Amino acid sequence: MVFDLNQILVNLGIKSLNEMQQQMLDVYHGKEDVVLLSPTGTGKTLAFLLPLVRSLNSDAEGVQAIILVPSRELALQIESVFKSLGTPFQIISCYGGRPAMDEHRMMKNVHPDVIVGTPGRMNDHLTKQNFEVNHLTKLVIDEFDKSLELGFQEEMAAVIDKLPNLNSRILLSATDAEEIPQFTGLRSPEKLMFLDTIERKSKVKIWKVSSPEKDKMETLLRLLANLGNRSVMVFCNYRESVDRIVNFLKSKKMICAAFHGGMEQLDRERMLYKFRNGSCPVLVSTDLAARGLDIPGIEHIVHYHLPLNQEAYTHRNGRTGRWEAEGNVYFVVHSEENIPEYIEEYADYVLPETMPKLQKPRWSTLYIGKGKKDKLSKMDVAGFLYKKGNLAREDIGNIDVKDHFIYVAVRRSKLKQLLELTSGEKIKGMKTIIEEAI
Repeated sequence: MVFDLNQILVNLGIKSLNEMQQQMLDVYHGKEDVVLLSPTGTGKTLAFLLPLVRSLNSDAEGVQAIILVPSRELALQIESVFKSLGTPFQIISCYGGRPAMDEHRMMKNVHPDVIVGTPGRMNDHLTKQNFEVNHLTKLVIDEFDKSLELGFQEEMAAVIDKLPNLNSRILLSATDAEEIPQFTGLRSPEKLMFLDTIERKSKVKIWKVSSPEKDKMETLLRLLANLGNRSVMVFCNYRESVDRIVNFLKSKKMICAAFHGGMEQLDRERMLYKFRNGSCPVLVSTDLAARGLDIPGIEHIVHYHLPLNQEAYTHRNGRTGRWEAEGNVYFVVHSEENIPEYIEEYADYVLPETMPKLQKPRWSTLYIGKGKKDKLSKMDVAGFLYKKGNLAREDIGNIDVKDHFIYVAVRRSKLKQLLELTSGEKIKGMKTIIEEAI
């Protein structure tokens, strides 16, 4: 395959690479060891995928590269970006929470060139010899600092030990590590450091929101109401706090969703989809959502709990003000709390005495109980909604086709009409559930 960067950029809908991405292309040609350190939101995923794809051999049979990541969400994000490049190479993702046998069948059907996955699940497949490693020469560890923090050392070491033909390694992080573990096998790596030199084009404003009460939920409610129908991520330090806040906000008729590691993966996926498509403007989360998620257009970050350290603060804030976008960061604090010393500049955010009326988001999310395995495509869904639901093109947002179900963003004002018109209707000759995704 001839690497056509211009065509890939067209496929991605971007005009040019940034300095960090271009430098990775200049440095990495498939047989080097590289460590890339760059802030959250600067495009590291594209920075390593472009030179990795260029180094793949279209004539080789079997898996050529493995990408290790600390979370399922990051695996899915990388898989999505890889596919959007529009190259003939195949990729699949592997992670816990679903049957490994399903992934093994996928390997046999797809014949992937690249596999992205979590260390535990990747180690499981390698132990069972579910795919060949004869041509596997490239390893990427994304967010390697997070993987170490989560205790994946032994599993990552076991994965690397099962890859005898490695001749290239790429390690990526948004923070600088004191030392890189020996098990990675790095040999005099090229180190690309952008943590201090890269200039984020974003403009992020920091605000202090004072809460008169130690239980800050009323203040949070007033803040969210004042921000209006905007995209907001609220960060907490504990799962129980996330659930408590979401229950409180819902009791006040605010549309919001929880996101934390104690939830089932399908529930987390549904909440993320609703947040991305605008049908749920407020996502309350632990630091699980601070890294590894690519959600464009987040305007506001709220620290309900103070971040545990500066690194956590950096990753949380990396969700907003990405590149040329502007963003706002809010600390909700009571009199016994202080904004961390590493925050040099901030302003007081004064809430109005009268709380504004809560706004409903423009979009709702529709659930359709059939999917890719039932031979349904985005075009099938759009056609059905146009014809049977009497929707116009502007009434339909993102359509996400999964194996066994589909999520569709539809204009909230048309949802009731849509559900009435499609009640009992077949889609592509099939009866199925069509309802609002809760």
